Amino acid sequence: MCVVVDAMGSDARPEPEILGALQAVKQFGDPVILVGDEEQIMPRINQLGSSSLIRVVHAPETLEMTDKPAENARRKAQNSMAIGMDLIKSGEGQVFVTMGNTGGAMANALFRLGRIRGVKRPALTQLFPVRTGHCVVTDIGANADCKPEYLLQFAIMGSVYAEKMLSISKPRVGLLSNGEEPGKGNDLVKAAFPLLQASGLNFIGNVEGKELFGGHVDVVVTDGFTGNIMLKSSEAVAKLITDTLRQELTRSLQTKIGALLSKSAFTKLKQMLDPAEYGAAPLLGINGLVFVGHGRSDERAILNAIRVARQAVKADLLISLQNSIQDKLSIASFSATQPEVAG
Repeated sequence: MCVVVDAMGSDARPEPEILGALQAVKQFGDPVILVGDEEQIMPRINQLGSSSLIRVVHAPETLEMTDKPAENARRKAQNSMAIGMDLIKSGEGQVFVTMGNTGGAMANALFRLGRIRGVKRPALTQLFPVRTGHCVVTDIGANADCKPEYLLQFAIMGSVYAEKMLSISKPRVGLLSNGEEPGKGNDLVKAAFPLLQASGLNFIGNVEGKELFGGHVDVVVTDGFTGNIMLKSSEAVAKLITDTLRQELTRSLQTKIGALLSKSAFTKLKQMLDPAEYGAAPLLGINGLVFVGHGRSDERAILNAIRVARQAVKADLLISLQNSIQDKLSIASFSATQPEVAG
């Protein structure tokens, strides 16, 4: 297995990518390709102690966070994302990881790899920590404006992701809304509801935040605008909780003793709420495995991103998505055309 890493994606590039890749080859024993500016990457690798499992592929251009995704993906045709995805397409690597511009990752993936047949819009998908483990939430930022049929496809892909990556049989799928009752929500939610009902998925109806974080649903579907706000708000609240706990637990000798006695519990809470633990999110619907992480990722986040990417390859995630999308869309289309039978 070979993971291709965009070495020019993070805010502190290429340091976190280099350190994360070196840790990954030591831990997993498989090669990693770093794509980016050789003049920045090679001296640092040589300084740290190069590995025969690390290969550097030069990319003369970089997509900045301020770049317009589609325009600059075409204008900077030799950017590190494009060259990295070409390595996936040619079979030199099995999965691509970037901490760069999400829009740039989407644009390059569409130009270089294309979509899985039948998919109208790829969706960025994230695991959220919940009371019972994890919940798959999609879309979290790839598509600000959506149509009802997009949400149906997100639900199908999210369900496959839960099955393959979390080993959940018949994942419970919920539609994010401002109320649990059918008929609640904006026009998009109301129009998507009957499509999900007819999909053949294990659709449990509308869900609110309490069902998501309470562990009552395995997959939550929403548009990218709402999903991105929910993701960033959740991360901000998590940071507020951990920062406040740290401040209060170090306020006095008494609280410091209590913190020491409860260290394992606080460590577990911090790990559960830390985005770096989850590494990167898959861009489902692309005809190739592409994972996108935070620009502020450190070496631990890069290592975890590589770990998750490897897991997706081992689980045959792409093949499962390719095989499932047409079958489940056909079921949904057939069910939607059948007349209701009076009970």
